[in-house]
Amino acid sequence: MKKNITLMLLLFCSLISTATFAQNANAVLGKWINPSGEGQIQIYKKENLFFGKLAWLKSPNDESTGQPKVDSKNPNASLRSTPLLGLEILKGFKHDGENVYEDGTIYDPKNGKTYSCKMTLDGNKLKIRGYIGISLLGRSEVWTRVK
Repeated sequence: MKKNITLMLLLFCSLISTATFAQNANAVLGKWINPSGEGQIQIYKKENLFFGKLAWLKSPNDESTGQPKVDSKNPNASLRSTPLLGLEILKGFKHDGENVYEDGTIYDPKNGKTYSCKMTLDGNKLKIRGYIGISLLGRSEVWTRVK
């Protein structure tokens, strides 16, 4: 009888900790603005991975043509006419413990390059670290949650 109660208590505690872990993982969901204020990124979840797309641009249209800005620097020529608004720039992040998201990539439409990326959540701040090879060789910026 004591074994059954102990086993049920352990099972209950593990279910609670799993639910809490999932809630913490979802803390990154929502809209974030980059430091320059040029764009907002909507972070969302597909299955167990996190992604982000450009949801708002300060200047969504090309000044000379008046047409929506496109991914003109994309190394794949067939994608250069894709509108920037709605473009998925964060891909495939896994929640890796307390407030850390790793193993994803970030695409920079300003130069058409994709980098390995790590994100660290600190309240309403999201540290984005894009890098090549190892995390020491890269660039960081801090995004702020949009209220």
